[in-house]
Amino acid sequence: MITLRLAAIYNIIWGIWVIAFPQHFFSLAGMDAINHPMVWQGMGMVIGVYGLGYWWASYNPYKHWPIVAVGFLGKIFGPIGFLFNYLRGDAPMTFGYTIITNDLMWWIPFFLILKKVHTDYKWALK
Repeated sequence: MITLRLAAIYNIIWGIWVIAFPQHFFSLAGMDAINHPMVWQGMGMVIGVYGLGYWWASYNPYKHWPIVAVGFLGKIFGPIGFLFNYLRGDAPMTFGYTIITNDLMWWIPFFLILKKVHTDYKWALK
């Protein structure tokens, strides 16, 4: 499935970028450099591993729907966490730029994949 492969490629590239250049995003966003880049690099590793999961799930989203569901939940909770921190004054709006490409743009495609899996499974169970 092309959506999951695109998500995989995006996540792997994003993960590599964050691991290799942990301060670069903060520089682009006009934020202070972080004191412990290894934490951000750990986030890059997790996002990159999600990419591997999306790639494997792309071969059979019906069988591997839990990977898609976990990714979808992350794409929901990430923006909620950002909004919480933004409203508390702990994160600048510029940090939210990463939410657009990491999360929001994937909401509809991931939802549609999970909806199709659910709908097709309902038919298979009858």
